[in-house]
Amino acid sequence: MAIRILVTGGTFDKEYDMINGKLDFEETHVPEMLQLGRCTIDTEVRTLMMVDSLEMTDTDREVILHNCRKADEDRILITHGTDTMAETAAYIANAGLEKTIVITGAMIPYKFGSSDGFFNLGAALAFLQTLPHGVYVAMNGRYYAWDNVRKNKKTGFFETLK
Repeated sequence: MAIRILVTGGTFDKEYDMINGKLDFEETHVPEMLQLGRCTIDTEVRTLMMVDSLEMTDTDREVILHNCRKADEDRILITHGTDTMAETAAYIANAGLEKTIVITGAMIPYKFGSSDGFFNLGAALAFLQTLPHGVYVAMNGRYYAWDNVRKNKKTGFFETLK
C-alpha cells in the first residue's frame, strides 16, 4: 500500500529564524521524521507549498485538491497548519474523491524537539491505512471526520463539533 504525502507547511515545518526573530520555513522535515521513526511504509513525499495556514487561500486549497486528484495513490496524508485544516478538509471532501485523505499538523514545530508533530505524523499514517475512503483530520492521537471537527482555540486541542 503506497501513501502519498503532500506537504503544505504550517507549524509542523516551521523553524526559528534567529536573524529576524520569528518562525519561518526552510524545507520540510517529513523525510527526516519518517527516517527517524523507522517508517517502512512505501511513501512518496511532495512539497506543494510552505505556508502558514492562516495565510492559506482557496487557490492554495485548489492546488492541494488538484494534487489529491492526480495522485495515483488512493491514500493521501497532508501536513497542514492547524488553524485552518478543518476548512481545507471540507474543501477536499466536497470534491467527493474515492480516496482516503488524512490531514495532520502540529501545535509546536518539529525542530523545537518537544513537538507533537512526530506523534501526529505516526498516528495519521496508522489511521490512513485503516480508515475507509473519506477525508479526516488526525490530531492528538484521534481522528475526526471532516465535518465533525474543530480546533478549540482556548485549549489547543481538536474536538468534535457534535
